[in-house]
Amino acid sequence: MELKGIHHVSAITANAKNNYQFYTEILGMRLVKKSVNQDDACMYHLFYADEIGNPGTDLTFFEIVRAGHTYEGNNSISLTSLRVSDDDALVYWKKRLEQYGVDHDEIKQQFGRSILHFRDPEGQRLALVSDQTNNGVKAGVPWAKSPVPTAKGITGLGPVKLTVPDPSPTVKVITDVLGFRYVDSYPSPLVGQPEMEVYETGEGGTGAEVHIEHRTDIPKERPGRGSVHHVAFRVNDEEELAAWHDKVKKARMPNSGLVDRYYFQSLYFREPNGILFELATDGPGFATDEDVEHLGEKLALPPFLEDKRMQIEANLTRLDTNCN
Repeated sequence: MELKGIHHVSAITANAKNNYQFYTEILGMRLVKKSVNQDDACMYHLFYADEIGNPGTDLTFFEIVRAGHTYEGNNSISLTSLRVSDDDALVYWKKRLEQYGVDHDEIKQQFGRSILHFRDPEGQRLALVSDQTNNGVKAGVPWAKSPVPTAKGITGLGPVKLTVPDPSPTVKVITDVLGFRYVDSYPSPLVGQPEMEVYETGEGGTGAEVHIEHRTDIPKERPGRGSVHHVAFRVNDEEELAAWHDKVKKARMPNSGLVDRYYFQSLYFREPNGILFELATDGPGFATDEDVEHLGEKLALPPFLEDKRMQIEANLTRLDTNCN
């Protein structure tokens, strides 16, 4: 068995309307599913992705209206990166972020690639990474109706960064249990800090990497709006997910058991530094209950929540996505 790469990253927003405007109108991603948190149906769960929500392209958000400020720190998923086609696309994006007043850094080189760090209005730590030199997991396809030109559009999720006080137990889980391979290391952008270590799975490349940052100079992160809840890795199908479940149990790691998310099947567990991992199947996908042309326009509920639709809708603030 081998994980195929990153499946999705789920984060926290305190304002679904503003979140929707930023990720669709400025970043040009497509809202492929407007649903609710299946474990707490009083909050939105929004899925932004490529043209049809291909696995490996989903950045999702739970709306927690009263979410406070994030105090950045250890034991966290401290960076989510988004893939673009090449270095020229990053030049376009730097100008676009400036045009919309988005907080950003300069384009720089990191691990042999061009990268542009920026923050969304709630402080979500993001980066655009160029696929110019990438040889690995295939990228997605930007939505043709995006306000961003297709050639410059976001094509999927890039590497995620984990910040931990002791990398050894995290590394043991991702290599011995999940089968990631050590690739190389590169200098930390912070003076005096250990090098960042890179691990990959599947075909490797930007869509299948985890970067581990070792920090002993900061406290544990206090999550809130603008923080990441979990990262999910790609599993081919339900049969393989069941085998992964057996492997995680044999490693004596407490886990959720198999969970039906309707659009995919999942397994959740925490690694020793407290970071939540999910393994998720590639299918059946977001077109299961909506036509591809109209993804994300209406509130979509899995069958096991459909009988509660009126109650769920009454507890949600209206979010108009019909122009998606």
